[in-house]
Amino acid sequence: MAFAPLDPILHNQLRLAIMSLLVAVEEGDFNFLLEKTGATRGNLSVQISKLKEAGFIEVKKTFKENYPNTQCSITPKGLAAFEAYVKAIKDYLGS
Repeated sequence: MAFAPLDPILHNQLRLAIMSLLVAVEEGDFNFLLEKTGATRGNLSVQISKLKEAGFIEVKKTFKENYPNTQCSITPKGLAAFEAYVKAIKDYLGS
């Protein structure tokens, strides 16, 4: 049996955590993702940018009570990639 290649964008602990969180909620802001992942602000920002560049998430920057607010939501392309990744991992594990 040949194993499907794992998406290199999703095969990163923090990016996978971000995607997992966004799959479960309609959208999440930067502080929500920061709290849930335990990442540093800089690393989280870089990984959000990589997911955005890949077309996996949409990022909206607004202001909330005079403070910058970054909202992230998963795109249809991102959801399809996430589902394919999960299926590939299940195949690796033989379930």
